[in-house]
Amino acid sequence: MRVDLLTREYPPEVYGGAGVHVAELVRALRRDIDVAVRCFGAEREEPGTIAYSTPQEFGGRNAALATMGVDLLMAADAAGADLVHSHTWYANFAGFTAKRLHGIPHVVTAHSLEPLRPWKAEQLGGGYRLSSWVERAAFEDADAVIAVSDGMRRDILRAYPAIDADRVEVVYNGIDLVDWQPNPDVETARSLGLDPDRPSIVFVGRITRQKGLPYLLRAARRLPDDVQLVLCAGAPDTEEIMAEVAGLVEELRTERGGVVWIDRHLPRNELTALLTAATAFVCPSVYEPLGIVNLEAMACGAPVVGTATGGIPEVVDDGVTGVLVPIEQADDGTGTPIDPDRFVADLAEALARVVADPVRAKAMGEAGRRRAEAQFAWDAIATRTREVYARVLAR
Repeated sequence: MRVDLLTREYPPEVYGGAGVHVAELVRALRRDIDVAVRCFGAEREEPGTIAYSTPQEFGGRNAALATMGVDLLMAADAAGADLVHSHTWYANFAGFTAKRLHGIPHVVTAHSLEPLRPWKAEQLGGGYRLSSWVERAAFEDADAVIAVSDGMRRDILRAYPAIDADRVEVVYNGIDLVDWQPNPDVETARSLGLDPDRPSIVFVGRITRQKGLPYLLRAARRLPDDVQLVLCAGAPDTEEIMAEVAGLVEELRTERGGVVWIDRHLPRNELTALLTAATAFVCPSVYEPLGIVNLEAMACGAPVVGTATGGIPEVVDDGVTGVLVPIEQADDGTGTPIDPDRFVADLAEALARVVADPVRAKAMGEAGRRRAEAQFAWDAIATRTREVYARVLAR
């Protein structure tokens, strides 16, 4: 069996959780399946991996149009595959087209949903309407839709009620437990600005509305003075969100010390050292289908304080591997807290409670590592994915 896996992100060009997911899934599937990867960007040296640049005619055009131009090339080259599997809207149009062009099944993995990310209109302009159409058409037409959590499955069926619920299956994101494990490299953590002798909270994520960074920065004003906040945050969606975050960081620094902002992509050895040294990891997202970053933190032995939204409650065992922060959200697709001040206060209280008891925090971190080992190893994720393929091909 040959599966053509269609994706925008693939190493070394990875900037989000979907790219991490694809890379690890391919590695696990290739143990017994012929997987051809078709991705965006520069030429890759990896065998069986074909990269596609934006066609010259689409240079300088709307980003969504350029994406669809790449997708058409990928779809054309999928001839001979038994099945195509697309990840994110960036590649969904390739899968949708390949299914019709070659008469083969199309499986979609949903890492996020365009209707639940309306702020993307700030980044894509009219392209957001195109990306939304692509996602809807691909999902409704797909032979199977894989959701990365039960929460995501509910969101899919609510956003796209025309989809047959029997075609939507849950296969969690996974974590490589060898690459991601406790790394007690105190000197590396110190070189990144974290003082191991003080309580610390680490955030890792892109600067986007989804990740809730402005709420965290407001909550940090309520933390005890000795608590450090380390922000591994970059790749802003827009100039506006970058300006907002920069302003809040500057304001916070005028009120307290111990605010570290790392705006570069950290190599794994540095990030694992930082996560291992942290007293707590924080995920203040207002939208998170699952959150690979939470798995990464847990695998490194950090307790997770995360918003009780999306798939996060399926990852964080409240009171055991971390703390879930309650949130009541608007139902307009933005995920905006109905009472932002209450959410900020609850987030601050949860963080302060965890860092105030380092012994309990360490125990929760150790429990998180055990949970990652038991439920989120990539071998189990690949097995579930193969089962989805088998059912689709048997129809």
